[in-house]
This record gives sequence, C-alpha cells and structure tokens, in this order.
Amino acid sequence: MVKARKYVVKKHFEGLPKRDDFEIVEQELPPLKDGEFLFKAEWISVDPYHRAYNPRYPVPYDQFAFQVGTVEDSKDPEYPVGTRVIAHRGWSDYCIIGPGHENPNSPDNGVHKLPDLNGLSPSLCLGAVGMPGATAYFGLLELCKPKAGETLVVTGAAGAVGSLVGQIGKIKGCKVIGFAGDDEKVKWLKEIGFDKAINYKTADIAAELKEAAPEGVDMYFDNVGGEISSLIIHQMREFGRVAVCGSISAYNEAPYKMPKATILQLDLIFKQLKMEGFLITRWLERSHEAYEEIIKWINSGEIKVREHITEGFDKIYDAFVGMLNGENIGKAVVKM
Repeated sequence: MVKARKYVVKKHFEGLPKRDDFEIVEQELPPLKDGEFLFKAEWISVDPYHRAYNPRYPVPYDQFAFQVGTVEDSKDPEYPVGTRVIAHRGWSDYCIIGPGHENPNSPDNGVHKLPDLNGLSPSLCLGAVGMPGATAYFGLLELCKPKAGETLVVTGAAGAVGSLVGQIGKIKGCKVIGFAGDDEKVKWLKEIGFDKAINYKTADIAAELKEAAPEGVDMYFDNVGGEISSLIIHQMREFGRVAVCGSISAYNEAPYKMPKATILQLDLIFKQLKMEGFLITRWLERSHEAYEEIIKWINSGEIKVREHITEGFDKIYDAFVGMLNGENIGKAVVKM
C-alpha cells in the first residue's frame, strides 16, 4: 500500500489564504485496477488562479494544481512505469490516475506525457512550457496581434506569464514596457530585454509611462487590474488592444469590498479600443503550438526563464502565499 498526502481546502479564503484554511489528509491508496497508474509528483505548481477559483467551489475540496512527475506503477499500457507526466491533480505527493479518479473541481483534468524538452528541466512544464507559457503565447499573439514597431505594456511583468509576454513581444519586434513591484524585479526585466521597467510602488505611474511611451501604447497585457490598468489604458493609442489575463490586485479582496478604479468607457469609445478577457482553455487543443515555439526560443536564447523554487511538500502553503505576496521572480514551483 502507498500512503498519499494531499491538501484539502476546508474553508473559503477570506483575504490572504491562511494555513488553517487547509488540512493535510493522509490516506492509503487502493491497489491499481486496469486502466490506472500510480503517479508520484516531483514538481507542484502554485498559481494565482488557485486563489481566484476558490469561491467557485463548495468546501471541502482537494486543492487543484498542475504537477509534473513519474509513473511508479501502472496497469495502463499507454503509461508504462517511468513515463514522465504532467497532470492536474493538485497539491498531493501520490495519486492514482485513471477512470473514476478525476478531480471534479479541476479546470483541466487532462493528463499528458511531457513533450520533448531538449534537455530542459521538467519543471518548465509548470511554467514556460505549460499553462503560463500557453497563456502568454496565445493571449498576446491571438488577442493583441503585435506588429513590429508597436509598444506593448505588461503588468505583473516579472511573473510567470508577464515575463514571457514581454520577451515574446520583443521577438515580434515591439517596444516593451513592464511594471513590477520591486527594484530587484525591475533589474531582472531589463536583463531579459525589456526596453523599460518601472517599479509601480515607487513611481509616478502616469508620468513615467508617458516618458517611456510619448506617442502612446498600442497593446496592454493586463495581469493585475486596478487603478494602474486605468492609468495605462488612458495612455493608449487609437485602435489599441487590451488582453485581460488576470486581476491579482483584487484576488484577496472580499466580493462586496472590491477596490474601485477610474472608469474606462470614454477611453474605450473615443480611442476605439478592443478589450477582451480570456481563459487559456480557449486554445487548449493548440497548446502544443505554443510549447514547440517556446522550447525553440529558450534553446536559442531568445527567451530566458527563471523559477522561484521552494522545497518540500510541507512548504506548499508557504510557496502559495509567498507568490500571492509577490515574493517570486518568474514561475513559483515546489520541488518535492
């Protein structure tokens, strides 16, 4: 028998998630049946959507998340022992995957073999070669449709998605301006090719953006929402495009106390802007296109990736809250 541990959410989050909102449950896994395999997690992801989706599900529920790991035992000929797999089975160290073991609260129950990473770390399948990478790739290319010479602004620019958006924008010939929350992140954004990086906590946002983009902004990739987004959209050019990926500035706020921001309607109307929200599931069937391109760009040096690694199953909560507090540069992952 294999003993497995998992994090169960027993209370809906109020503000920043608390440790006692979770319970670690230990259980003995049953013997495998035909069509099943035993999965051992080696890397676990912590992401902003873990916070955003929390109010949607009745408690208790198993915390969902992407994992990368190995098949340790199998009665599924498609997944023999030793197969490397990416799955969406949550904050757990072992689990059985097969018919009847899906997580009903998971936005994506898919299980996939790892792509050919050309020697890159398997952990990248939680970041640049995983859901965040596809989010950056399709959100920018399909919604913003960048053209060489245009100006792109990215908020949350030092995170897993934002850092990729900016670098893909540079590959497409754009001028890229990124906003991040501390000077270390600003320095790193400049190192990976951003034309301008601004610490939104200390800067006069409107004035510095005007100086960096005196003729206005063509594209805005919005990861944070809030007043900073209103300030950026106010400086957009006619027929500008906005891809709304997230609103991390408000994820920890109660639904009845959401922060207010300057209205956008006049800018949307008079500048004839296009503003569209999206979920990456829209392009799920095409995700391999993003992964193949991003792997090429990493190997050629056109994209640089950085991971914020926390070690240990018992540290997943700390990694999660640290990510929500902006402590990570690049993708936050937990090494088991």
